[in-house]
Amino acid sequence: MAAPDIKPHLDAVIAALTAGGLTVGDGAAPSAASIPSSGVYVVLYADPGRVMRESLADKRTDFLLGFQLTCVAPTAEKARWAAQRARMALHAPLAVAGRTAWRPEEQGGPPVQRDDDVSPPLYFLPVQYTLQSTS
Repeated sequence: MAAPDIKPHLDAVIAALTAGGLTVGDGAAPSAASIPSSGVYVVLYADPGRVMRESLADKRTDFLLGFQLTCVAPTAEKARWAAQRARMALHAPLAVAGRTAWRPEEQGGPPVQRDDDVSPPLYFLPVQYTLQSTS
């Protein structure tokens, strides 16, 4: 049996967020052409995940992925709106190809912050989640 793959998990997160009406970048901001006129988007940052054994038989089929969604917007209110929209999009269990996934669990994050190093300034709100699946 092959080790669980991170890609179907990331694809499921991106698909859920996109279906929820959000523009998503994987590890970076989406291209300028794909950012909506509202200026709101989400950047997905994922850790490498952890393969875990499901039992004492040492079958390593369980997978735990940590990821962060950084919600970016021109105002603090819109950044919070994007975080809530992401929360709603990730509320149900995700369809991870070839796996059975639990509902993503929100871990929280710091308060909304303003980035004055860009012009015009942007607000960002990072929210961390974990996603677990099994075969």
